[in-house]
Amino acid sequence: QVQLVESGGGLVQAGGSLTVSCAASGRTFTYYAMGWFRQAPGKEREFVAVITLSYVNTYYADSVKGRFTISRGNAKNTVYLQMHSLRPEDTAVYYCAAVPFPSGTFYYARPRTYNDWGQGTQVTVSS
Repeated sequence: QVQLVESGGGLVQAGGSLTVSCAASGRTFTYYAMGWFRQAPGKEREFVAVITLSYVNTYYADSVKGRFTISRGNAKNTVYLQMHSLRPEDTAVYYCAAVPFPSGTFYYARPRTYNDWGQGTQVTVSS
């Protein structure tokens, strides 16, 4: 059974940095893409960033562009999200998500594009 496990969340002051990680277990083949979404209390889950693992294409939400960097790890099916210049509005549960295979147009910002999800890790930014 495939599992995505996030780690690295925590509490940080505004302006600080944090890196969250995601590793998949139980999957033989490399995912087509792995990404991050986040959900704050009372809000819908929103796209943060995604990377295609073979061609290393990256896409970001406008709200994090220039502050967050997504990258793949050396281990298969591992991704990192480096977050800098964090703001209180970045506070949310961050979820790792993955797309097993490409299928037509890649609607990377849509949660339903992603088949596998982690349990989430809390990121809290204090003002």
